[in-house]
Amino acid sequence: MSSHFLSKLLLAGAMASALVACGGGSGGGSSGSTSTVTSAQNGNVSLSISDASTEDWATIGVKVLSIALVPQSGGSDVTVYTAPSTAPVINLVQLDQLGELIGNASVPAGTYSSAVITISANPGDVLLTAASNPSTSFTGTPGATIPSTEIEIQNTQGTAPNLTVTVPVKFVSPLVVNANSNNQLDIEFDLAHPAFLVGRVSVGGATVWAVNFSGPLRHHRIPDIAWLVLRHLYGEVTAAAGTSITVTKEFPTEPLMSPETYVATTQSITISLDQTSGGGTIFYDLDSSPVTPVTISNFSQLPTSVLAALTSGTEQVRVAARYQEDGTLAATRIFASSSFDTVWDSPEGHVMHVNPTTGMVMVQSDLGQPVQFQVSSSTLIYFRAPQNALADATPISTNGREFLADGNLIRGFKVHVTADLTVSPMVADSIDIETARFDGTISSPSATGFTYTHRFRTVADDYQSAANPNGITLSYIPNTTANGTNPVPSADAAAIEGYKWWDFAYPVTTFDCCGSTAIADWVSATDEAINFGGTVARIPAYGASFAAWNSAASTPGWAAAASILEPSLLPLGRVVAPLAQKSSGSSVYDFTMAVPGAVSGTTATIDLNTATDSATLVYEISFANNKLKITPLDITQSANLMTLQNTLTAGAIVEVYAVPAANASNTAMGYVLAYFSGDLPSM
Repeated sequence: MSSHFLSKLLLAGAMASALVACGGGSGGGSSGSTSTVTSAQNGNVSLSISDASTEDWATIGVKVLSIALVPQSGGSDVTVYTAPSTAPVINLVQLDQLGELIGNASVPAGTYSSAVITISANPGDVLLTAASNPSTSFTGTPGATIPSTEIEIQNTQGTAPNLTVTVPVKFVSPLVVNANSNNQLDIEFDLAHPAFLVGRVSVGGATVWAVNFSGPLRHHRIPDIAWLVLRHLYGEVTAAAGTSITVTKEFPTEPLMSPETYVATTQSITISLDQTSGGGTIFYDLDSSPVTPVTISNFSQLPTSVLAALTSGTEQVRVAARYQEDGTLAATRIFASSSFDTVWDSPEGHVMHVNPTTGMVMVQSDLGQPVQFQVSSSTLIYFRAPQNALADATPISTNGREFLADGNLIRGFKVHVTADLTVSPMVADSIDIETARFDGTISSPSATGFTYTHRFRTVADDYQSAANPNGITLSYIPNTTANGTNPVPSADAAAIEGYKWWDFAYPVTTFDCCGSTAIADWVSATDEAINFGGTVARIPAYGASFAAWNSAASTPGWAAAASILEPSLLPLGRVVAPLAQKSSGSSVYDFTMAVPGAVSGTTATIDLNTATDSATLVYEISFANNKLKITPLDITQSANLMTLQNTLTAGAIVEVYAVPAANASNTAMGYVLAYFSGDLPSM
């Protein structure tokens, strides 16, 4: 949380979803009725859920009850996912840039324009646990589990115990399902969206948290399925023979238990063993002692006793899987045991602390508590690279202690660890780095790299390196490195090489993410700032970067593969000059605002876009009688724009996320604007 009410934007979304247009009025619609699949001319759709990251929470648990597709040509919605009778809780925090595969569906061939997501919204259906070491601006209690009485889910329908929230999600581009084809649909919860989790201190001193799914829930377009990193999936084995394994999908129980149990589903998922030349699937029998991994391409290569256990109907597995280009799944690693708790009981979460001297690492657990493990000289380090089967199964380091000593494991990385639990502290056999994310304020951008500075609650975690005690400098990946497919819908199948980036606050149709000028454009964009002077001083550019392991460098290390320029949070301020059209016929309106602590007379000009599919996101934050309500205002509609003009008069309190405009002193393009009603925030 910021020091005010909107959660600080730490990461603007997954790479492809950062290109989603940010305009008001972009929600999809539902025909209001649903049907199950009966057509013989069907295609397969794999369903997954992902999220953008948040530093402040250990658990944001939700229950997705159903997903239905809306045909572009009209007609009944097609239900493609229905939760089991005991709906599993999915911890969105663990899905930082990862896809949680929730199942497969046979879908009538056709074109679908949007989806309708139904989420359970009874008291206790949304779980919130604060991180034990959140950002310095977080106003909640570190490590605390939020009582259901202090969580207000917005836009609920029905009556308890059957309260739900129905969210229409417009697709970035239509989902075209062809008969006898494999297709993917990924729905993203943007945890870093400023209007997703909003907190306000009540009269009694407790913080009331409003959870808003409208806006933060969106379509994550996947231009090349082979690049999607999947979270490890859990399941009970129903078949294992030849070159494939079939499991019934399971979810870990939330909140966590000891020993951990699972919620069963009816979703059957088939995964092939890796047949890549020089590759193979690494298999771990966790019930053996010691655990000795073997590489297999056929289950006949396993010992008879292990294969018999696999086919007994009671074996549990955890699988690191990847999508192949044809949409089928292949296993990189399989972990098997007769006990679910055994396959689950391995540290998963975001890195909190790293001590390169002692080799001790802490990750954030779902319970908001740190889990500590030891990295040894024999710990294997993997970096998930599903687009390259051999790289995905090959460690980037075979000496974990050296890897730590070189400063290569950073706070904020999302990891899944396989550890020896028979010793204390547990010792990591291997570490899967699932997301290598750097974020913070940007400085010294150049043609060769740029620097991130990030200050944490624990000073020892601050970004620093041998060359720079105040930050980490990232170079760019080589311009010949394959870097996925252009995520702009009109540029399907256009391969990308070299560095790419997006400006999250601008529409897809006017922004070029990559190409020969990508680095120069990034340098130009990140060199801007808003300078209020006084105690506020300069508000720099913020960003988040996803790094790739550059093994070809003279000194192997992380290099920026893709970055997102994020809107900067301006201090809570007051309107000076009211909202007015910038010029006749323009879709841009602006107002000026002053902020406490700025040099006297200094104001910022905030531009608001009212054009469809690129409009500034506007929210009314209402707090009255200890009740918090978030209401979006679609300013592409003339009546709503007039409402905003009548509200943004001199003296009105506003909070703004904005991107500095190039060559314009103290002018910024507003991405999110919040205005307040009821009990106003104190300045």
